[in-house]
Amino acid sequence: MKLNAIENELLKNIADLHKIPSGAVNIRKNGEGIIRHSSANIEVRPKTDKPGIDVIIAPGTKNEAVHIPVLITMSGVVDVVYNTIIIGEGADVTVVAGCGIHNPGSKKSQHDGIHEIIVKKGAKIRYLEKHYGEGEGSGERVLNPQTLVIMEQDSMAEMELVQIKGVDSTVRDTKAKLAEGASLIITERLLTHQNQEAVSDMTIELNGRGSNAKVVSRSVAKDNSKQVFRPIVIARASSKGHVECDSIIMDQGKISSTPAITAEHPDAQLTHEAAIGRIAEEQLLKLMTLGLSEEEAEDVILRGFLQ
Repeated sequence: MKLNAIENELLKNIADLHKIPSGAVNIRKNGEGIIRHSSANIEVRPKTDKPGIDVIIAPGTKNEAVHIPVLITMSGVVDVVYNTIIIGEGADVTVVAGCGIHNPGSKKSQHDGIHEIIVKKGAKIRYLEKHYGEGEGSGERVLNPQTLVIMEQDSMAEMELVQIKGVDSTVRDTKAKLAEGASLIITERLLTHQNQEAVSDMTIELNGRGSNAKVVSRSVAKDNSKQVFRPIVIARASSKGHVECDSIIMDQGKISSTPAITAEHPDAQLTHEAAIGRIAEEQLLKLMTLGLSEEEAEDVILRGFLQ
């Protein structure tokens, strides 16, 4: 199936794809699956009881990727999808998800993605999820992802959760449960502008001995936008956890960051740090001495900060 210019632009922004990949893939558009392929080691199949897919990655699979982006190109679409992703024992793979909304009309377009990710013993996953909104219409662009990550013994997960721009409202709910020796890194990057609002809730449970988690949030609130970040790490075993929140406020933006750490074991090691403020004036001046305007200097700083 050939995609049009708008669909290709969305796909490029959320999945860094310039064409349909040849391996395992599932592309959903306006509430329906339009492209689906499995590979020798990665099965992609539709659910039979509700909208969504199961992605089954065979044990021992190495250096493979599966792309499961969602596109919305119409006004008034409200799409809910349930995806289950199972990473087999000893596998080492990349999963590229995300959603792009192009809203050309006056009605709200919304995507709620509910994902369950099960990382089996000794497996590794790199999970990339980008959200992006555009369109000449006045209708809202709303994205509400829910993600539950179940990590078995000695598994590893690295998650990049990114909101590029153009999303009017988002409520993000991320939960993870780690068994013995499991390791998790979550990096969340959010950009809001105009009157956009973003809420991000995270709950990380360190249930197994030797498990560890690191949560890093970098965000920018411009214009009159608002952000709320509420990460929680609970240690129920001898484990390590760290939460880091670093945010920039511009114009009349508002950011609330309330990290919480709870130790329920005497050998737990938990830390958190948070910083919110404006771009330092000396940073702007240094770049402006190189011939950049103030706006260009801000752009350079923000691109570096959100990378």
